[in-house]
Amino acid sequence: MTGREIIHKIKEKVGLSSSDTGRGKSKMSKHITHGYHMVEGKSHHTMEDYVFAQFKQVDDNELGLFAIFDGHLSHEIPDYLRSHLFNNILNEPNFWVEPESAIRRAYRITDSTILDKATDLGKGGSTAVTAILINGQKLVVANVGDSRAVIFKNGVAKQLSIDHEPDRERKIIEDRGGFVSNFPGDVPRVDGQLAVARAFGDKSLKMHLSSEPDVVVELIDDDTEFLILASDGVWKVLSNQEAADCIKNIKDARSAAKHLNEQALAKGSTDDISCVVVRFQ
Repeated sequence: MTGREIIHKIKEKVGLSSSDTGRGKSKMSKHITHGYHMVEGKSHHTMEDYVFAQFKQVDDNELGLFAIFDGHLSHEIPDYLRSHLFNNILNEPNFWVEPESAIRRAYRITDSTILDKATDLGKGGSTAVTAILINGQKLVVANVGDSRAVIFKNGVAKQLSIDHEPDRERKIIEDRGGFVSNFPGDVPRVDGQLAVARAFGDKSLKMHLSSEPDVVVELIDDDTEFLILASDGVWKVLSNQEAADCIKNIKDARSAAKHLNEQALAKGSTDDISCVVVRFQ
């Protein structure tokens, strides 16, 4: 038995198996539910994906708070994001008036704090995709990196986030003094190292790397069926439409998230995989 297998056995005995799952539902809109599922990948490092999924009452309003944080060379930074990012967003004084600008500012503040705490949090960084559902009617999605948000309406999967790939942002990176490598057999990387053009942390690359999120607002209507948030362990092997089609008939959100991850594994994904599904019907 390998050392990694022994660790897995120990985790299982104390209730910390290599997968994690959960579910919840809205109190304001009983038909809105969420479920999540996580699976540790086959790489030889500690799980670096983290999920946040909960409904939160704020005065007379209800917020659905959902996120995927996918670390690289770090599990401390995505864990820090899970604990602090939404608090920073909701503490912005203009959140209820201008949620998009509040989210942008909170992302910047959070990244600055992570960089200031680099001695404690260590090297590396994390991507993030966050979704805030306001009173079951307005969805505000933001992201840095390549974790992705996809919404399913009328049988069609639509990507709400933007994959921040180095090739797509080459000019911005070069204007900052960096470069994008294109080594044969490898993906494009910032300064020959990082395969995403935006992320939290990564202090050694921050001169050439942005943490500015893309933000989009989507209104939830009667045609909206569900939302998927997932790390790139899903999107490396499944298209948006393939992912949506494989869970469209699964009404339980947690079962849908688990099935989507199983499909990614069946397609050969070896990365850590995390997924949140929010069902609106």
